[in-house]
Amino acid sequence: MSTAHEHTAPGTRTEAAASAAAAPNLGRVGVWRSGTSTTIAPELPALVEGLGYGALWIGGSPAADLAGAQALLDASEHLIVSTGIVNIWTAPAAETAASFHRIEAVHPGRFMLGIGIGHREAIGERFEQPYAALVRYLDELDAHGVPVHRRVIAALGPRTLRLAATRAAGTHPYLTTAAHTAFARELVGPDVLIAPEQRLILDENPVTARATGRAFLSRYMGLANYRRTLEAHGFAAADLDDGVRDAAVDALTPHGSPAVLAAAVHAQLDAGADHVCVQSLPGADDPMPLLRALAAELAL
Repeated sequence: MSTAHEHTAPGTRTEAAASAAAAPNLGRVGVWRSGTSTTIAPELPALVEGLGYGALWIGGSPAADLAGAQALLDASEHLIVSTGIVNIWTAPAAETAASFHRIEAVHPGRFMLGIGIGHREAIGERFEQPYAALVRYLDELDAHGVPVHRRVIAALGPRTLRLAATRAAGTHPYLTTAAHTAFARELVGPDVLIAPEQRLILDENPVTARATGRAFLSRYMGLANYRRTLEAHGFAAADLDDGVRDAAVDALTPHGSPAVLAAAVHAQLDAGADHVCVQSLPGADDPMPLLRALAAELAL
């Protein structure tokens, strides 16, 4: 799929309505940052846009008011901003939809709503029948006029990937590899957006780079949905236990020179991704050295 699809609107539709029905042009590569005031600097959107990245993805379960997304759009001219992702258990659909329309009125065609079910370990007792809850959330977004092609779903398994193919523009998987991207592409076909997050570490010292990668991965290895997905797509349980083996750290958090990092992005694109959302690690550090080096290597 090309994210530059043009959906021709009937003559009776307004330009604004046409933009709402079209998937934004994300470009080949975007930037993923955790959505907190300490990690998304106010100058980041303009810097990212200037380097040629097509989109900025906000992680960390942004609130339903989507104020952070609007601020990032205000600080840039053409950049697409997307949530990666709004948690359906903590952000009411009606409020999220109202925020979508508020943003669309100011920045038509530049916002993509990413949603997902989060993790049972974090949600607790509310995490009952998550697939059905996700369907209900999509139904409510429909009822409040959020267009299908302006939303993506954080989908990992076959059932949710199929849902993303029919009820959204596509999927924004997190903590996956090119092997999962190839699996997703085969499952959903050629015309569904696949925009995986890809972790990268600009560090040519394997000892310190692996320490960075291992520290990042440690927070996720106890989450069942990620473990299940990783073990279904190339990793044994032993690879991920007890601090994560070096080979798994290398595969899940590619590290090294700009050329090595660019190769990891190309691997995702070659596997079927339309758009790759790069996350610079460590997440608390300034991402600009990595983003500048990668943009130059990829000739964005």
